[in-house]
Amino acid sequence: MLTYTIRRLVLSIPTLLFISIVIFLLLQLAPGDPMAQVPLTVPPEVKERMREALGLGAPIHVQYLKWLVQFFWVEPQVLIDHWFGTTFSEGKLRVISWQTRSPVMDIVIQRMPQTLWVVGMSYIVGILIALPIGIYSAYKQYSVFDQAGTFVSMIGFSIPPFFSGVVVIVIFSVNLGWFPSIYDTTHTVTDWESFKVQLQQMVMPVMVLALQTTAQISRFMRASMLENLNQDYVRTARAKGLKESAVVLVHVLRNSMIPIITVIALGIPSIFGGAIITETLFKVNGIGQLLLTALFANDLPMVMTLTFIFAILIVLFNLIADVLYGVLDPRIRYD
Repeated sequence: MLTYTIRRLVLSIPTLLFISIVIFLLLQLAPGDPMAQVPLTVPPEVKERMREALGLGAPIHVQYLKWLVQFFWVEPQVLIDHWFGTTFSEGKLRVISWQTRSPVMDIVIQRMPQTLWVVGMSYIVGILIALPIGIYSAYKQYSVFDQAGTFVSMIGFSIPPFFSGVVVIVIFSVNLGWFPSIYDTTHTVTDWESFKVQLQQMVMPVMVLALQTTAQISRFMRASMLENLNQDYVRTARAKGLKESAVVLVHVLRNSMIPIITVIALGIPSIFGGAIITETLFKVNGIGQLLLTALFANDLPMVMTLTFIFAILIVLFNLIADVLYGVLDPRIRYD
């Protein structure tokens, strides 16, 4: 397993380099000009000097190599300096946002807690609700519970977040007044009262996002459980006199979790990517909203960095899912 993991990590390097080249070239071909938002009163020669200061006058390959060095060499040094108080990155040019003129990674780190609070919590809540629903729906196939779970899942699949978000705002914020409709990103948790305020403003966006997660994972869980419940090893376990709970929750569940691990692991990068529509709807100042504003402003360094971080997370959690296969199923070997 260790050899396989090392081999996959080594192979991921050219994969990520190829992904970065594709992302960079696609962004270069995208229409728009980062200087379009500069006031018309600014003289053309000043605009040209501003373009050169942003690095827009350099050839494409020079811009790409410059970003590559900044992302893989300078930014890790900044992180080391922050952790250990060293000065390795002092005086070195970092990846700078064209829109804010600030280091991209600093902005990402500032926005990350809000995204993890909302999107991360909704993903955890969705998984914790979806797994029991999927297991019990498969065990009680065609029962009232199974039909109700199927109905709720269809709603979660069918209703987009921009519609369900507006509905919960109208019901729980406007009409009932239970929860705030706007997420206060400046709120800090210092005691129990502030923690309750944080939970109140998280309820609606978490509810909207968790509905989609629950709908997706519960259907996968149900299908996987149904496939394994009819296998020969289940009948053998029951014939040996094992308790029904042991048969379902130990033997069947362990084999059924193998495809679910892929769904869950590949969904984790979306947590860090944020939920663009939901964050915009509830005014959550997170990564999703940051990516949206960067796209509108044609902020190529910001978009390039964020999309490449998402690519790294996808490759990483794909590897984690493959490793977990071997943990859950001893028959799987990567020798």
